[in-house]
Amino acid sequence: MSGFLLQTVFNASYAASYMALIAVGLVLIFGVMGVINFAHGELYMAGAYTVVFLYAGFGWPFLVAIAAGLVFVGCLGILMELTLFQPLRTNPLGGLIASIGFLLMMQSLAVLGFGLRNQHIPPVSQGGITLGDAFLTYERLFVIVAAIGLLGSLWIFLRRSKFGWALRACAQDREAATLQGISINQTARYAMFIGAGLAGVAGALTAPLVPPSPYMGHTVIVTAFIIIIVGGIGSLEGAVVAAILYAFVHTFVTTFYDGVIANIVGLLLMLAVLVVKPQGLFGVRERA
Repeated sequence: MSGFLLQTVFNASYAASYMALIAVGLVLIFGVMGVINFAHGELYMAGAYTVVFLYAGFGWPFLVAIAAGLVFVGCLGILMELTLFQPLRTNPLGGLIASIGFLLMMQSLAVLGFGLRNQHIPPVSQGGITLGDAFLTYERLFVIVAAIGLLGSLWIFLRRSKFGWALRACAQDREAATLQGISINQTARYAMFIGAGLAGVAGALTAPLVPPSPYMGHTVIVTAFIIIIVGGIGSLEGAVVAAILYAFVHTFVTTFYDGVIANIVGLLLMLAVLVVKPQGLFGVRERA
């Protein structure tokens, strides 16, 4: 494999890692709560600004700032559930509109607190791994390793823990889960904490590589929706596979052509999957 091709694979693996974290969080929230959270991109932004505030501003250790970003954004997700989604539980459209309002509020707060300029964070490490002519920085390698660890831990949590079973039960059949004594409100808060936390930690991990800005969530949320549609709405495994597929396609097309063509190809990929399999790669067709 040539160095140029291997470098593109490194770049695609990095992109797939943080995209998977964001998409899985969005799928988890939708699967358990049935809410399309348009403010998910702003949760990613909040995680990035947490690192700006703690690591760049106050000199906290980078790993501690990342952990703080996960917890802070997870708690922000619980706040959204309590104040926005729970009162509108029977009105999905109302929840969607409320998330758009929250999105605008988060953007305004980011502008007030940090200004319109991109925030450049001091690099965490200058080194990296060299394979031939390809170079993978330690920062990007850390994003890949952290994403694998977090997604693997989530997989174990969902299949081995009592709370994980409750989340899966609510995602499969909310009414049956209620009849089994599972609290929908409590489960929704768990889903929001985990889903929001994954978006926040993705933003925190990539903050040294992608300069945070108040409107950085726009591109992220569009990409996340494409990924979950390709993977199958409600499928966590589909979100991971689709994130890898989309990231590799987008990165290779960007490298060999340009970013605009890559965005078009990404949309064409989604349309092609919908034509062949309307429910997505891992989605399940609903029974009539």
